[in-house]
Formats: sequence, structure tokens, C-alpha cells
Amino acid sequence: MAYAQFQIGHPEDQKSGHMSHHRFAIPGILFGWIFAVAAPTLGLAQEPAKAEPKKVEAKKPEADPKKPPGNELKREYDLVYTKTGGTDLKLDLVRPAGDGEPLATILVIHGGGWSGGNKESNRRFLDMLAERGFVAVSPQYRLVPKAIFPAQVHELKAAIRWLKSNSTKYRIDPERMGAMGFSAGGHLALMLGVTDQKDGLEGDLQPQGPNTRIRAVVNYFGPTDLDADDIPTISRPLVDAFLGGPLKDKKKEASQASPLDFISENDAVILTFQGTKDPLVPHSQAIKLAEAMTAKKVNGRVELYVGDGHGWEGIEKTISEAADFLESSLRKAETGGRRRRNF
Repeated sequence: MAYAQFQIGHPEDQKSGHMSHHRFAIPGILFGWIFAVAAPTLGLAQEPAKAEPKKVEAKKPEADPKKPPGNELKREYDLVYTKTGGTDLKLDLVRPAGDGEPLATILVIHGGGWSGGNKESNRRFLDMLAERGFVAVSPQYRLVPKAIFPAQVHELKAAIRWLKSNSTKYRIDPERMGAMGFSAGGHLALMLGVTDQKDGLEGDLQPQGPNTRIRAVVNYFGPTDLDADDIPTISRPLVDAFLGGPLKDKKKEASQASPLDFISENDAVILTFQGTKDPLVPHSQAIKLAEAMTAKKVNGRVELYVGDGHGWEGIEKTISEAADFLESSLRKAETGGRRRRNF
């Protein structure tokens, strides 16, 4: 498996050595190549069957050398965070056991073309992140066609408010929150990272009060521009259903649902993983995101997995890399100076 990596950051990061030393500069971004053994693809999102890559039995995750020794976990499943349309929306939460200082917290958002999937599918990832010292949360959100955009964004923002409102009970540091998602979940994680109260997507679900800003996003092959010409024909029905009608009649909604249209200087830092042979989300969507981040001076990077599709075997290894990114991005601010970001 080969992958290309785009590195994005402020000029002062480059001068101070806070970015990688093994890439060469081109205008606006840094670029490098790393090669590894090729592997077959493994689809993670529940998308149309005819586009589903060949299934490969997942290997048992390798031990993470950065996992703290003796780190016992506390798992709390099916916690109700809000109610809408007569439905209790629940979340799963896993954290290091015991008392201690508040911890950085990560929402892990499932994929499935906005119409499938469930929060339980993320439990292995919750454990992996909690073993690294995070509070890890997998929230439920309503699916198409029962709910269409912007319901899913409203519900996930309600989950963030609930977590911040209950921060003491669950050892959550409300100032150090991030989101990670796969496919449609990656799209929703991006929406959380690039929107705030001025964008009109907060919704009116309870609880109200805390802001929904997060500081870091890891996007696994999620779309960034729903009104783009590069959305494949096979994915168009998924987008139309999410928006509530044909794209030609839903241009305003498509813009409101496109992370690319909200990128601004103070957004969360973003790491994107994307396969170059993805039949559902073309890698041009990730490149456009990198270009927009560069223009708006949003820190982060894009990693292109050359020849891979909508997911790949060995995804656990990239979870460790994502955890490194999240640790760096969400570390406590250094007293009296600019917070360092090691990407």
C-alpha cells in the first residue's frame, strides 16, 4: 500500500520546526511519499452493495506501543443524550477507569451513507482511543429517510452540548474535544469542526447552553463538497436522499451541507485519510479540502492511500496515527505562549 501525504500549516510552524522534516515544499503545502506493502481494500461504510469492495476478514488489532500499561477502561453504553421525534438518542462512552484530571474527548461517528450504520460498530475504536487516554464517545443519530439534513448535524451538536454539560461526571475536558468519522460519519465530523453558532446549524434540541466548538477532526474518506461535479453517479442517490430531494432542487441545502463552504481561519485542525481508487468519494474531494485549508490557513494534513478504495485492510494502524494527531492537537495550551501543534 502506498500513500501520499499533504502537509498544511502556518508559515511560523514551518520556521519553528513544528512540522515534518522529511517532506519538500511546494507552494502552499508540503508534500511527500511513503511506500508500504499493497493490501486489498476493506469497506467500512455501509454503502450500496454493488459498490462494496471485496470483504476481507479483519485482523486482530496489533498492540499499540503507546498504550499506557495497566490502563483499565470504564464502558458506559446507551446513555440518553437527547430526545427528538419521539426517539431517545443514545451514545456509548468509554474512558480510562478511576478518577483523575479531565481528559480530551473524541466523538467517533459511524458511516453508512447517512442511511445505515449504528453507534455499536465503533466500539472497538472507542476502546483503542480510551486505551490512549481519551474519553471516546460514539453517538447515535437518526438516519435517512426518517430524518434528512440538517437533523444529523443538529443531533450531533446536541451530543456535544450534553457531554460538555456532564463534563465533571465523565472526566471530560470541555475545552479539548474533537471528532472522528468514517465515510458519511467523516462528513459529519467535518461539519462539526467547521461550523459554529453563526452558521445556523446548532438546532434547538436539549440540552442548550454550552457551545459546540471542537478543536480537531479526523475524517476518513468523507465527502467535502456535495454540490460538486466529481460526486460519482453511484453516490448521487445517497446525496439526494440526505438533502431531501434531487440536487437540482436542493442547491441551497447542498451548500449548507458541504464542509468546504464553511472553511475559515479559526476552524478545527483536520486530518483526512482518503483512498485514490474510492468508487464512492473521489480523492479530488480531499484535495479540494486541502486547497481550501491552505487558503484559509487551517492546520492539518491529507493522506492519500494510493490504489485503495472506500476503506482498507489494517485500518487499526491508522487509528494509532489518528490518535497521535489528536493528542498533539488537543494537548493543553502552554502557559504564556502559542500552543504547539506537531503534525
